[in-house]
Amino acid sequence: MPKINGNEIRPGNVLEHDGGLWAAVKVSHVKPGKGGAFAQVEMKNLRDGRKLNERFRSDDKVEKVRLEQKDQQFLYETDGRLVVMDMETFEQVELDAEILGERRPFLQDGMTVTVEYYGEEALNVALPQKVVCRIVETEPVVKGQTAANSFKPAVLDNGVRVLVPPFVGQDEDIVVNTETFEYSERA
Repeated sequence: MPKINGNEIRPGNVLEHDGGLWAAVKVSHVKPGKGGAFAQVEMKNLRDGRKLNERFRSDDKVEKVRLEQKDQQFLYETDGRLVVMDMETFEQVELDAEILGERRPFLQDGMTVTVEYYGEEALNVALPQKVVCRIVETEPVVKGQTAANSFKPAVLDNGVRVLVPPFVGQDEDIVVNTETFEYSERA
């Protein structure tokens, strides 16, 4: 694994630090009036979700880790475990359902997800950025309500609440952004 200087750390980099794997969330370069410049890095532990703020001087060396990304198909869930299949080898792997966190309701049968592996250990599951969901409950469409930026609450078929524009009605399919949990467009 390559070592990089402290000032080369970028958001999204995965680092091996203090015996754990950390993803750099925010990086800000600080140059105080007195003393050397450093990078203030906010990191998140990929195994247990802890956060850490650390300072790296430009001459500090940090181990940069490359995660292997594999596209895998979600098959089903059983006892809090997600079963995914490798698209190339057709090998089935079980992952802990907690790995998705609050994005779990957007996972649909047959969906292709990107799983990040460190060796044999699955660290992260990335869903497609946009997912089609059906609205099961919302207020009725009101004619002539065209005020800019007015949204109404809606409940999706997976139980998630989102805000939708007033022209979207019940039993319509919409596209939802899985990162921000926001309405994107009609399907």
